[in-house]
Amino acid sequence: MDFHFSEEQEMVRNMLRNFVDKEIIPNMKEWDEKGHFESSIFKRLAELGMMGTCIPEQYGGSGMDYNTLAIACEELERGDTAYRTAISVHTGLNSMTLLQWGNEEQKQRILTPQAKGEKVGAFGLTEPNAGSDVAAMNSTAEKQGDYYVLNGSKTWISLCDYADHFLVFAYTDKKKKHKGISAFVVERDREGFSSKAIKGKLGIRGGNTGEIFFDNVKIPKENLIGEEGEGFKIAMSALDNGRFTVAAGACGLIMACLEASVKYCHERKTFGKEIGKHQLVQQMIAKMEAGLQMSRLLVYKAGELKNAGRRNTRETSLAKWQACDFANEAANDAVQIHGAYGYSNEYPVERYLRNSKAPVIYEGTREIHTVMQARYVLEYNEDKPLRKMLPSWPFEEEKIKS
Repeated sequence: MDFHFSEEQEMVRNMLRNFVDKEIIPNMKEWDEKGHFESSIFKRLAELGMMGTCIPEQYGGSGMDYNTLAIACEELERGDTAYRTAISVHTGLNSMTLLQWGNEEQKQRILTPQAKGEKVGAFGLTEPNAGSDVAAMNSTAEKQGDYYVLNGSKTWISLCDYADHFLVFAYTDKKKKHKGISAFVVERDREGFSSKAIKGKLGIRGGNTGEIFFDNVKIPKENLIGEEGEGFKIAMSALDNGRFTVAAGACGLIMACLEASVKYCHERKTFGKEIGKHQLVQQMIAKMEAGLQMSRLLVYKAGELKNAGRRNTRETSLAKWQACDFANEAANDAVQIHGAYGYSNEYPVERYLRNSKAPVIYEGTREIHTVMQARYVLEYNEDKPLRKMLPSWPFEEEKIKS
């Protein structure tokens, strides 16, 4: 085991830290208050090569390893959860899924412009009545000649108003339940497609989240990802990638809580001394540090399994569950350390607390991941090789094409 970052990984961390410090943090209070998503951040991230961090160079990406993506998510969430979420959806849920399951034509036509940052990708699985219970979805895709006709809706879709390509799941044969779900790429400009943002969110107010609707949307058969009926497996493997980025982002939120709290501990004095001198404040700081270090180990372990081309559903689930819980606790403690000031947006910790709740819910609630981990220990769950696996790193061109 090597616990050292490579020179390239350190470069990415420093580059993104500087970017976040200059272009996100100074603006986040205003963006959060106004509920504004600054889409120009995508252009800047594309210029930095971060829209296709772990996508092979042959498909327009930067060709870096999967843990470099984790580092990128850490640093972006240190600025705000909204911009880590954007990369989680664009890269983790969409682009990495196309890399794993798409054919060569789809990778050239859809994945490559996404990796270059020319197009933005999103993910459509959740429905009003289908969250953790994926099989309860109502969206359907009926094959008619060379097209599938898509009807239905999806909700809680990040980048609903900004994405160009949506990876969408729908029933092609509802009688088969899980085995009747298929995956498609739906372009925004398809007739019958529409979107609507959700307002009044508790947190991640600087992000764009909402609903997408399909009214007899004609999808060419060339946009079917994988095979008919393979959609559930594709969705679950996509969640392995999405959960990985969410867990990595949670580490970034803990970092932000620590930085803000340490700064305040040195500034604020009570009873004649810095509040950092009080043991119960130190206890909260120590809990944050422990949570950060444990979460990072879980995240980077999952990343190394990805680099090796191995299944990592169990490890990624554990990382997502624990890191998001640690981040939620860190944000709560950060507000406590700031006292009454932590209850106002004069300091960023109230935003951290609001933002920290959503990741505990989406991409598998903490309850879902608790059950998953128990089932692995009890040997009820077993991860078998998939028909197509995420390519190992370093990327080899011939293996990726196959």
